Amino acid sequence: MTRPAMHGAAPEPAAPAGPRVLIVVPTLNEEAHIGEVLAALLPFARQSGARIVVADGGSGDRTAEIVRAVAARAPQVTLMHNPLRLQSAAINLAVDRFGGGADWLIRIDAHSSYPAGFCGILLEEAAATGADVVAISVRAEGAGFWQRVIAAAQNSRFGNGGAPHRIAPKGRWVDHAHHALMRIAAFRAVGGYDPAFSHNEDAELDFRFRQAGYRIWLTARTQATYYPRRTLRALARQYYNFGRGRARNMLKHRTLPGLRQALVVALAPAVGLAVLAPLSPVFLAPAALWAATCAGAGVMLALREGRTEVALSGLAGAVMHAAWSAGFWAGLLRHGGRPQAVPA
Repeated sequence: MTRPAMHGAAPEPAAPAGPRVLIVVPTLNEEAHIGEVLAALLPFARQSGARIVVADGGSGDRTAEIVRAVAARAPQVTLMHNPLRLQSAAINLAVDRFGGGADWLIRIDAHSSYPAGFCGILLEEAAATGADVVAISVRAEGAGFWQRVIAAAQNSRFGNGGAPHRIAPKGRWVDHAHHALMRIAAFRAVGGYDPAFSHNEDAELDFRFRQAGYRIWLTARTQATYYPRRTLRALARQYYNFGRGRARNMLKHRTLPGLRQALVVALAPAVGLAVLAPLSPVFLAPAALWAATCAGAGVMLALREGRTEVALSGLAGAVMHAAWSAGFWAGLLRHGGRPQAVPA
């Protein structure tokens, strides 16, 4: 397959002896963050000979322009068009075009920031543990009012349900966490990401990794900073899609939700009982209990952090839970409760 031309006149330096690394950054309208992300990755790429591929899904802002400007100065950077737009398809395409000879794939989220030494630590963890996948935790951080409120909710156990990649972990083996480093041979052996998944594609791939006998290590030595949505409406849309993705995942692999997911799955029908409140107040009880729990959780978090605005994190958490549950049921109903055959 013909590779797209590299931006910049200088040839890419030869990689030194050791693991060869392909870094893929899927983007779509990320002009606010992509420059910072590339600046954080370039020292490692220059030292190791790694290639950085920015797979852009057709951004309408200055994302591509910023990447081209960086690539003109840094031959380690390539801008690749991703016609299918989705992150899953972007990474598959980048591995197909640029993964030849590489040992490791590092997936980078353009809507995040990464500390110094991030990529090197991932490789060290893989060497020390023998892991096929090294995953990371993420911590949300906000700038504006609602982004700070949403970040507080996502960092709390009330909001994230104790997901391993949302809490400060000890290094341990896990079934699923936020993707960072993957052995390319393992990635190819299981077929890569399912390009039909717009959300939850990482959990779906982790299921196939485990089925094939590959191991996932959650490192405690580094993490990413994630910048959440800036409005409750955008947050609801995001978590609705997360819920649909989880339903599709479970249908595809004929699995059942875990306990913490089952509680959120039950939320939509439980709250739906409120429409029967005119018949009896008892039908209002589930919705009232849930609302009180959310409000109480927000107040407790605000007292713990000493920030009044954090009291609204209960509202943000409620939006996350309700949207996820609604999306999950929409995903089930869309596919008629039957597993959907999707080519990987």
